[in-house]
Parts: sequence; structure tokens; C-alpha cells
Amino acid sequence: MELKLKNPICFFDLETTGIEVAKDRIVEIAILKVYPNGNKESKTWLVNPEMPIPAHVSEIHGITDDMVINEPTFKELSKDIYNMIKDSDLAGYNSDRFDIPLLAEELLRAEIDFDMKNKVSVDVQTIFHKMEKRTLSAAYKFYCGKELEGAHGAEADTNATYEVLKSQLDRYDELENDMKKLSEFSTRKKTADFAGFIIFDKDDDEIFSFGKHKGKKVEKVLDDEPGYFGWILNANFPLYTKKVLTAIKLRKLNTKF
Repeated sequence: MELKLKNPICFFDLETTGIEVAKDRIVEIAILKVYPNGNKESKTWLVNPEMPIPAHVSEIHGITDDMVINEPTFKELSKDIYNMIKDSDLAGYNSDRFDIPLLAEELLRAEIDFDMKNKVSVDVQTIFHKMEKRTLSAAYKFYCGKELEGAHGAEADTNATYEVLKSQLDRYDELENDMKKLSEFSTRKKTADFAGFIIFDKDDDEIFSFGKHKGKKVEKVLDDEPGYFGWILNANFPLYTKKVLTAIKLRKLNTKF
């Protein structure tokens, strides 16, 4: 089954120096862009992360310091990457929890004001886990009947993710071939920021999901404890979380005038 698209959709996968969104960096990114007319374009970049790649991480994805030392930095690639995705919805495997948050961090560090306001995201892993609960290699074998050669390589994982989503649509009649509906189905919880530090409550108000103010409305905390805003801005939180918190604070200030 081919995807029914209103907008282009970019399937992408990252290989990184680790799994901490605020600290780690991209070492490889692959993007497969699918257009509403069925045309496709793909691009894969190796990236100099400007920090050492831990040996145990290199053992997983096979990318070493020597392989990226002469490659461009993410900042040098950022405009090309952004131009490829800026008009598109996004899709990936575990992308809502990891790839999109980390990509957003890298783009913000490169001074590109990335957000998801006019995009939807489809997390193929969430669909898979809700339906079958397996890994990407198992998903590829289960849905596509093939072994995933080159697993943990960004390009192989990206193409496999695209094929798995199409096969999921073939298999499950209850899945609607619509990116907005797939985004809603593949979202675990509604978050204001990618990392999930700020989520929405039943009234659709932003609340903190961590720490001493867990479950409290963000606006009320910012009113009652103004110093908490400064603490988060100076602590090791993702840049996108800080951006969202700043927007909430400015929104609150604007309502006073």
C-alpha cells in the first residue's frame, strides 16, 4: 500500500554519540523524502560530532572517530538538512522519543528555529509496539518477510522503516492511510516539548512531568516561583524544552497587558 500524503513526509534515522538528547551529537543522518505524487529522494550524511564517539557506541553503529574527523559538522550541514525537511511531516522508528528531539537540539544549536507546529510525526515503532511489540529487525522480518541487512546503519534503518509502515497499512485495516491519523495513533502522550518534560493535562494546559512541581500547571509555577524559570534555563535541559518554557512565560506576560 502506498502512502496517501497531503504533504511530503521525511523518514529519517540518526546514528549518534549516545542517547542523551541534551548532550549527545549526530554522527550520521539519513533522510528518505517521499512526495505526494510518489516520487522519492534520499540523502545520507556522515557528520563530525565535534566530540569523541565512545567505543561501545561505535561497536553498535560501526562509525568511528577516524571515519568522521574530516566530515562536515552538523552546523555546516544544517541548512541543507533543514531545507530537505522544512515542508514535510516526519516519520521514523522511535523518532518521537529520540530522533526528533535530538534533531531539534542540533538545529537549534545551529541557530535554525525548528519546531513542529505545522507538521505531524509518525512513529513507526509505536505502531509496531501497539500491534506486535518487537524490534526494527523483527518488524522488518515480520511485515516485509526479509532480513534487515545492515541494521544500525542509518540508511538501512531508514529504508526499512519506510517499508514497514507501508506493510503495516496493508496488514491492519483499522489503520487509516492518513498522516495526521497515523501521527495521533503513534503518539504515546501529548507533550509540549519533544523530551516530555512539559506535557498536557486533561484540560489541555501545560504541566510539568518531573521534579518537585510534577503535575502542576506551568503557568502557576512560573507565577508562584519565578526563580524556577531561571533554574531550568541554566540547567542541562534540552534547548527545545527551554524554548517551549520561554514561550509559555512570554504568553503569560502578554496576557497581562
